[in-house]
Amino acid sequence: MSRPVHEGIELIPRPQQNPAALRAALTVAAADRLPEMFDGQAEAMAEAVATGSVQPLRSFVAHWSAIVEIERHPATARVYHQANQLANHAATLPRAGNTPPPLPSSTAPPTRR
Repeated sequence: MSRPVHEGIELIPRPQQNPAALRAALTVAAADRLPEMFDGQAEAMAEAVATGSVQPLRSFVAHWSAIVEIERHPATARVYHQANQLANHAATLPRAGNTPPPLPSSTAPPTRR
């Protein structure tokens, strides 16, 4: 299923920060990520029960809020996915096409005489 891409326009409004609203938003913005979300929610619930803390659930909601925020902006999502692909699959920085500038001589380690 394809979705129309409108540069600079949000696909959907920003959802509330709760699992149901995030799931509904992800269904529209990036449905292919739903299995990942379901797995993450199950892990967060299990950890919350095991630790007796709601922090894993808060972390889950914060994580998926950020994902939805990226995915609801097609241009941002495209740049994010390209950067993520380079970061995860480029063997070296030169291969990724981004060589860091040389260090200034003032930051070079001192030589012993």
